[in-house]
Amino acid sequence: MQEILINSSIHEARVAVLEDGTLQELRIERFAEASLIGNIYLGIVGKVLPGMQSAFIEIGLPRAGFLHVGDMRQAQQENGTSPIEKLLHEGQVVLVQVAKDPIGTKGARLTTEISLAGRLLVYLPFDSHIGVSQKIEDSAERERLKEAVELITKTEGPQKGGFIVRTSGEDAQPEDFVNDMKFLVKQWQEIEKKTHITPAPALLYYDVSIGQKVLRDLVNEKTSKILVDNPHVYEELRSFAEKFVPDSLGLLSLYQSERPLFDQYNLEAEIQDSLSRRVNLKSGGYLILDQTEAMTTIDVNTGGFVGRRDFADTIYKTNLEATHAIARQLRLRNLGGIIIVDFIDMNNPEHQAGVLSELRNAVKNDRNRIFISDFTELGLVQITRKRTRESLAHLMCETCPTSGGRGEIKTARTVCYEILRAVLREYHQFKDAKEFTILANQSVIDMFLDEESEALALLGDSIQKPIKLQLESEFLQEQYDVLVK
Repeated sequence: MQEILINSSIHEARVAVLEDGTLQELRIERFAEASLIGNIYLGIVGKVLPGMQSAFIEIGLPRAGFLHVGDMRQAQQENGTSPIEKLLHEGQVVLVQVAKDPIGTKGARLTTEISLAGRLLVYLPFDSHIGVSQKIEDSAERERLKEAVELITKTEGPQKGGFIVRTSGEDAQPEDFVNDMKFLVKQWQEIEKKTHITPAPALLYYDVSIGQKVLRDLVNEKTSKILVDNPHVYEELRSFAEKFVPDSLGLLSLYQSERPLFDQYNLEAEIQDSLSRRVNLKSGGYLILDQTEAMTTIDVNTGGFVGRRDFADTIYKTNLEATHAIARQLRLRNLGGIIIVDFIDMNNPEHQAGVLSELRNAVKNDRNRIFISDFTELGLVQITRKRTRESLAHLMCETCPTSGGRGEIKTARTVCYEILRAVLREYHQFKDAKEFTILANQSVIDMFLDEESEALALLGDSIQKPIKLQLESEFLQEQYDVLVK
């Protein structure tokens, strides 16, 4: 069974997805660093790069977005792809949508193939195609859904555009698609109106909140409960569910215990573990994960695991157990791009085939598109996983300045948010306290005095207690303490 926990505060929202009681996925949206995926902008063409068949598009963000000719619907012609220099020129106004968030030093990846996602359908305003998600594998069901949407589009749909049935639309009846279709078309009409009256560059549309995305994208027949710890967010989600996802209404509950929601499920320690290089296996073996800009490597080790039979059997069992841990870490850490797995060497071809089969089965529930190669001549397995947003480590950590770029530490903002949760935890334990004092490193104090000053002030107002800051020069960036008086 699947449980979804939504923890929301004044500075960030965190969503934990538990399957059979185990944390499988963690999504974090920091309101100072919110995801841009799905946002639609009216942009201005900056520089056109014929050599790269790309262009930089100013969309009102600190870094220009990046548009490749392959992501332009206008470029597709019967006789091939038109060169970008014939489609765009400097200063031109263009409607674009964010396909990938800015990552590292790269700006957002853009597309002109606009799409709007609903509960069951994705609307394609510039494409007449009717399609079905590839994750719906049953051919008869695919044909049934396609015919149903085609008929509804002809009778009640828009004059232009097409639709794709989402995975959540499997087993849906024709009438289930009607409200989704009408809502998406209305959304697009409002966006179109803005294109005629809004000066570029400008944001025309932003995707729903992380909580609403959960109801829209993650809830399925396996979901047993959705716990929300913020009354305002709870009411917002109830209103959204009533209108768009009525099946999820009965699953929504407001968590009202004084103990923090993630503490109740012992998730804070798991989140900390997800930033560690080492992942222990129950058998005594372990994984070592190293993430770089270019790729992620995963090394499987037997550790203290000694099998009852022979060494080959021990290796096989460790590798089999590792496949499930790897699948979980890919989702939990949101690892994308190229992933190289170095399993413990196996000479038995049947063992290799068994490990590959187990790995492919283990990633079946992953929502991101994944390709897994066979074993290479060097005994490695190559995985590619679609990357659409920052990994957990890149979101929560930064390069350590004292190790010459060889390691990572939590960012000052991440530490600030940990401290705010710690203060709230202490408040619930010591409600008679007169004040709280935060001891922290200079960079964390500076963050509280500048970018996170409002978050600190709002917490103080919420608990009706003064919160003081005190510099502890001996502390490293990740170190802090909360004193109660």
